[in-house]
Amino acid sequence: MASKPDPTARRVRLGVELRRLREHARLTSTAAAELLGTRPGQISNIETARFGVGGERVRAMALAYGCPDEPFISALVDMAQDRTRGWWEEYRGILPAGLLDLSEFEHHATGFRTVHTSHIPGLLQTREHAREIYRQAVPSFTPPDMEHRISHRIKRQAVLYRDAPAPYRAIIHEAALRMRFGGPDVTRAQLHQLLALGELPHVTIRVIPFARGSFPGSGQTAYYGYGPVPPLDTVQLDQAHGVAFIDAEAQLNQYRLLFERLDSVALAEPASRDFIHEIAKSL
Repeated sequence: MASKPDPTARRVRLGVELRRLREHARLTSTAAAELLGTRPGQISNIETARFGVGGERVRAMALAYGCPDEPFISALVDMAQDRTRGWWEEYRGILPAGLLDLSEFEHHATGFRTVHTSHIPGLLQTREHAREIYRQAVPSFTPPDMEHRISHRIKRQAVLYRDAPAPYRAIIHEAALRMRFGGPDVTRAQLHQLLALGELPHVTIRVIPFARGSFPGSGQTAYYGYGPVPPLDTVQLDQAHGVAFIDAEAQLNQYRLLFERLDSVALAEPASRDFIHEIAKSL
């Protein structure tokens, strides 16, 4: 078992889940090590993702901790055995690590839900729309850094076109649809792209109009990714300092409830398409 640099987001999450199982069993690292016939330092290194861990060891740890959830254990074993280093690795050392983690998060998710109030979701943006957003960054990006970020954002969109793509459901507020990043032509092209993507059978786009007034989570952006089992779901948030991920069960439940309430506020899919089309016509 060797320490590896730059652990993947999945290896970090695996360590977090193993620590949670140990703590739920009320075992110290020392007690866990005794049960597993290893040293406390190895338990710590696995939980903090400094060391990788094999599938058999993960299963042994989960059973030693008394976890009765076989689908959850199997999902953890799959995480341990999957050593994927995807296309995003070409950006390592070029872009912030959080953006690479975001790509990995999208690659492995089994479904997506997102709500945006002032921006079009990244997976739905045109290249020119993305360019205008990055152009407003403070501090400004250098031209090479901007091009790297744009190309990374566009490559992320491949998850919508792969074989057996995961379901993607977006709720977008009218404010985001009317933001004229780059002027009317760029905005019109962006709205037409939304209409085209909404034709894909696995993509659902719904709108919350101004006329609906206040709504749960107003002003908030949230990106919910479904895991192979519910405890492995993840929420990604955009923060001023970069990308943040949330995976505590209480927080996941809060966002699940948020999306349920948003569903009751947003227009139905056909009405949303008509709404976007009318805004595009007005430009």
